[in-house]
Amino acid sequence: MKEVTIYTDGACSGNPGPGGWGAILMYGAHKKEISGGERATTNNRMELMAVIAALSLLKEPCVVELYSDSKYVIDALSKGWARGWQKRGWVKGDKKPALNPDLWQQLLALADRHQLHYHWVKGHASNPYNNRCDELAVAESRKYKG
Repeated sequence: MKEVTIYTDGACSGNPGPGGWGAILMYGAHKKEISGGERATTNNRMELMAVIAALSLLKEPCVVELYSDSKYVIDALSKGWARGWQKRGWVKGDKKPALNPDLWQQLLALADRHQLHYHWVKGHASNPYNNRCDELAVAESRKYKG
């Protein structure tokens, strides 16, 4: 299987508010930057969209090293929380509804195709790829500011 490295980040001006996401995919000498946004969204939705968009570009099953500064995304995937929410009909352990089930459904389906390894990175720190994803996400969110 091909080994791909993906960095992702989401941003939101207000929560909810205008938001954006950015991702960088790297395979060998190849590097691709992608980004997008929405007029009215949340930071967590943008974090999820970044991962979904990046994984959606992979044309075959891959080993993916996924880097994100979102504990929401990394913990929910690596600790199995999202699978638990799905099994309980999108209800969390505390009996409250899980947020963003539409995006989690997409992400879990994509995760099933690949062998994912999860890495949390500190946001706004010294990681140049995470910082670049943040720049992409913030630039997208600014497109929707009135």
